[in-house]
Amino acid sequence: MSEQGGDQDVVIDVHHLTKKFDGRAVVRDLSMQVKRGMIYGFLGPNGSGKTTTIRMLCGLLTPDEGSGTCLGFDIRTQTNQIKLQVGYMTQRFSLYQDLSVRENLEFVGRVYGLAKPAQAARAAIQRLGLTGREEQLAGELSGGWKQRLALGACTLPGPKLLLLDEPTAGVDPKARREFWNEIHALAAEGLTVLVSTHYMDEAERCHEIAYIAYGDLLVRGTVEQVIAASHLTTYNVTATDGVGINALAQELTDKPGIDMVAPFGTTLHVSGRDAAALDAAIAPYRARADLDWKRSEPSLEDVFIDLMGKAKDNFQ
Repeated sequence: MSEQGGDQDVVIDVHHLTKKFDGRAVVRDLSMQVKRGMIYGFLGPNGSGKTTTIRMLCGLLTPDEGSGTCLGFDIRTQTNQIKLQVGYMTQRFSLYQDLSVRENLEFVGRVYGLAKPAQAARAAIQRLGLTGREEQLAGELSGGWKQRLALGACTLPGPKLLLLDEPTAGVDPKARREFWNEIHALAAEGLTVLVSTHYMDEAERCHEIAYIAYGDLLVRGTVEQVIAASHLTTYNVTATDGVGINALAQELTDKPGIDMVAPFGTTLHVSGRDAAALDAAIAPYRARADLDWKRSEPSLEDVFIDLMGKAKDNFQ
């Protein structure tokens, strides 16, 4: 089924979405577009509205205010049409633990009414590198293999939109990298992906990202655009004697002109939104012989730590 009218490259187009629970706005006045084949990452603190946003974008949750379309269908009045074309992978493994890999996939194929569920299952097993594990019980798989099986199950019916809610939590780095390689391969075939994540390296693998904090969309764009929009100036500082960094961090925190101090191993990232004020604040410390200061580009993690510091928790 093709998208109805409008720009055929725009899969999601929503305006001024707001959702409240118990009188508290979990998402406020959110507007955005997502194009076909894009991997769009949502980042933010726990409870910030990431999952609520994703569910509203694809018609799984009705907004209290606002309007829009997903896959060409109205997110308020045509939700059943949207759901038929959405694959949803949650953080928690939701397939049958006492069925084998093959049996789980064949069952999903039959549920969705595929003409040849066994053939579709075999194709998914081969594509996801599960060959040789067909008869292994799902409950006996490691976290990384369970993740592959879950991805195979939610993409088996051929959805046009894939939702991934913290999909790699608790999975080792190698399995996470292999998972993301598969996501990029699917996106290259035209699948659109919305993903919530806490991992900065995963965010950097998204085509675009949005940072949501306690209901507000604070920034969105490519990683490069988000970093540039922060207007942060950053220095890395290390102690030449290998000690004293913790004391220095405490001393620098909350000084005028310094907006963020964050330890990264034996190095401190010291950042400010006003370059002149930052330079003035750290000038006395740059004269110290026991400290080595180097100007650096702000990282995505620097930006998000800074954004979290500015965000207001709407639970409070």
